[in-house]
Amino acid sequence: QVQLVESGGGLVQPGGSLRLSCATSGSRFSIYHMGWYRQAPGKQRELVARISSAGNTNYADSVKGRFTISRDNAKNTVYLQMNSLKSEDTAVYYCQARLPITGTDFWGQGTQVTVSS
Repeated sequence: QVQLVESGGGLVQPGGSLRLSCATSGSRFSIYHMGWYRQAPGKQRELVARISSAGNTNYADSVKGRFTISRDNAKNTVYLQMNSLKSEDTAVYYCQARLPITGTDFWGQGTQVTVSS
């Protein structure tokens, strides 16, 4: 079992930046695959970025070149650096942890990101 707590969301102008953090409890953080998802009003939740336990990353096409996912295993934390934000990035962002052996997913409560002038 792992608990995830996101932080760092807020209101930002188009073209601005935010860094989201997801702090996790429990041990063995390093074995989890981690991901960031988002859900805009009226839309399905979608993958934004993920990073494997080995540090391999992949991104949604819509955020490539603008967002960077990283992890700090010493701090049990995963980050999402978001640059050049657009209005269409507005959504609730959720952190996900996946236990590779079982495929079990754990989710945070979400943090709101609003991009507006």
